Amino acid sequence: MRLIRFGPSGSEKPGLITREGKRLDLSQHFSEWNHEFFRHGGLAKLASFMSRIPRESLLEIPQGVRWASPVARPGKMICIGLNYSDHAKESGQPIPKEPIVFLKAPNTMVGPYDSVQIPRNSKKTDWEVELAVVIGEDARYLSSPQNVKPYIAGYCICHDVSEREFQLERGGQWTKGKSCDTFSPLGPWLATPDEIADVASLNMVLRVNGAVRQNGSTSRMIFDVDFLIYYLSQFMTLEAGDVISTGTPPGVGLGMNPPEYLKVGDIVELEIDELGMQRQLLVQA
Repeated sequence: MRLIRFGPSGSEKPGLITREGKRLDLSQHFSEWNHEFFRHGGLAKLASFMSRIPRESLLEIPQGVRWASPVARPGKMICIGLNYSDHAKESGQPIPKEPIVFLKAPNTMVGPYDSVQIPRNSKKTDWEVELAVVIGEDARYLSSPQNVKPYIAGYCICHDVSEREFQLERGGQWTKGKSCDTFSPLGPWLATPDEIADVASLNMVLRVNGAVRQNGSTSRMIFDVDFLIYYLSQFMTLEAGDVISTGTPPGVGLGMNPPEYLKVGDIVELEIDELGMQRQLLVQA
């Protein structure tokens, strides 16, 4: 299944998108794709419902209606730094021996086609295409990476927008450069695991104004999705609906010579195999 949400900001509703690209309104049958939905077996209930109801009985969402993030605001948004061997190399950093973990404010999450705001006083707003995984069941002290599959709700694209001066030059941890408004476009859909043939072999592309800037593959991850979920569960409870953004391949603006950053009017497009595409206009906050 491919879960979506739609509607104006603050009034989003749940739906699905078919293989043919039809967006179906499920708001008469389900309230939201959120913590409570995932925690209480919502995906199994949704699959059962969809197996019983004729598709033609569901309302189709009009084409012009806004695409929202495919999941509601999570309790936590956890990010992994330097998780691609080729990105670590371009950053001049050694391969991490353990995952580099940081948190991003959940209210940064917006829809896949919403505008991204360049913060006031920003000179170094950067792009990062990432594979995100959504937790499907509360997870704590998992025994091994081999036991992780039941805890995965699905996968989607995350644009981990970053302000490098705020992140690296203003002291403290990375939070200031990662948690600016609109800095986490998510979607367009959440693909349940059965939709993905091999999550460890997905091509990833990011373009700025039509020019390819990132062209990578999840096969270059240092720590794969299953290990990350297992690892994080040793330090914190991963709650249903939480989002983990698993790192970016090479080609970020910071790594270019000379560095290149986003400006007002730029268009960023992101694609990951089987997970669709995003497109954002950069505007001034």
